[in-house]
Amino acid sequence: MTVRPELMLFRGGGDLATGAVWRLWRARFPIVVCELAQPLTVRRTVSVSSAVTQGSVAVEGMPAQLAQSATHALELAGRGIVAVLVSPHIPAIPHDVLVDARLAKRNIDTTIGDAPLVLALGPGFEAGVDAHAVIETMRGPRLGRVLWSGTAEPNTGVPGEVGGKGAERVVRAPATGVVSWLVDIGDRVAVAQEMGRIGGCTVAAPFEGVVRGLIAEGTEVPVGLKIADVDPRVGVDCHEISDKALAVGGGVLEAVLTWTSAAS
Repeated sequence: MTVRPELMLFRGGGDLATGAVWRLWRARFPIVVCELAQPLTVRRTVSVSSAVTQGSVAVEGMPAQLAQSATHALELAGRGIVAVLVSPHIPAIPHDVLVDARLAKRNIDTTIGDAPLVLALGPGFEAGVDAHAVIETMRGPRLGRVLWSGTAEPNTGVPGEVGGKGAERVVRAPATGVVSWLVDIGDRVAVAQEMGRIGGCTVAAPFEGVVRGLIAEGTEVPVGLKIADVDPRVGVDCHEISDKALAVGGGVLEAVLTWTSAAS
């Protein structure tokens, strides 16, 4: 696969980030994704962060592989493979675009000087101050819009409605402890069915639906952390990038192409 010369560096490889990674990969940009040693991703079947624990994954035909070093990451990216590098900080890799896709709802440590083009997903950043542009992540008519000034919509703490279900779609840890699952991603569950346990507490399904995401087995989590996602829709494909992730990814691709066009 012949790739473009501009290297994309992502901070975070969860499902929304992967929507943007996939859009850029399809446009033949080389990509390196920085992740934690123990990712907290829930929608693991559509997240390149899963390469950290699995070694390699494929998301809708896009290959992603765990890189052993910065040099290895550059080699993989140059071959059209998404390189996933365990690095909580920005690595010493020459990059043209940096995308903060950690979705922390606040700016942890990204600055507008971190790359020639710095993009940030969601609230917590001001375009022109913290990043060159911000991509809207709130469901609604502005989802995926590129903001070259101002901020994204503030975090409401309430997930968007899907299939008539909103906040109840998100399953949170009832206690602090290590996660143990009795179900897998893609399983159909009944209302109140035991999905797993944490610290002696039962994790119950909020309604009848499909398990769309589960945090990795054996992860130690604090009380209240998002650990699972149940989808009420029939026939949902747990291996397909979501419409929201693709919309956000479209905004990232638009911003990158706008920037490359202006620079040429």
